[in-house]
Amino acid sequence: MTPKILVLTGYGINCDTETQHAFNLAGAQAERIHLTDLLNGKVKLSDFHILALPGGFSFGDDIASGKVLANMIRYNLGEKVQKFIEEGKLIIGICNGFQVMVKMGLLPAFGGDYSKQDVTLTFNDSGRFENRWVHMKTTKGSKCVFTKGIQSIYLPVRHGEGKFVVKYPQVLERLKKNHHIVFQYVDMNGNPAGYPHNPNGSIENIAAICDETGRVFGMMPHPEAFMHKTNHPAWTREELPEEGAGMAIFRNAVEYVNENL
Repeated sequence: MTPKILVLTGYGINCDTETQHAFNLAGAQAERIHLTDLLNGKVKLSDFHILALPGGFSFGDDIASGKVLANMIRYNLGEKVQKFIEEGKLIIGICNGFQVMVKMGLLPAFGGDYSKQDVTLTFNDSGRFENRWVHMKTTKGSKCVFTKGIQSIYLPVRHGEGKFVVKYPQVLERLKKNHHIVFQYVDMNGNPAGYPHNPNGSIENIAAICDETGRVFGMMPHPEAFMHKTNHPAWTREELPEEGAGMAIFRNAVEYVNENL
């Protein structure tokens, strides 16, 4: 069986082609599907194993980044997305896709409730769009299936609203206790650090989270932007593997589907 990936596109999403290519390189069959084709039933979400919400500027970041797209999916496809998760399938949201997921309530989904918003992503502390490469480390105890075997990773960020914040202090404690935190921004030595290592001011340097199953995952940095060594800013100066580090995330997802679905 070849895992089938639905890569959402349309209305300002602009990292869909790279995301599709990354999944195809990882051995999947990825298709770019326009949102309208899901809304009108031309394409069925149930026919796929992984739903990918790529980066970009859906609906021009009107209201807040990801909010309009989150509402469109939630109120038109919410039950189908819930069933998708219940069937043991995977969802990944990258940058704008992560923003969509938290504003839908898909993350962190405490207690399996995929409808309640407990966290959000808001304007960077710098007050500007951040376009830089960042170091991250995987949080100890993470159950995220997308990051299996990854201890640290170096990827680019490209966002204006990437600051991770929580609704109440107890939300942060629950994120820690139940191992929802997947990646945290660190400096080049692996230590927590402020700007520019934390490019947006996220609480506890949080760069990525997952639900309690580890199958629903959102992250701000772009793994699809590091598929080959030539994507790395120092590729002409350093000896690097041919395959970029971001590919491990897509390979993990495809491997999980092959072994479990």
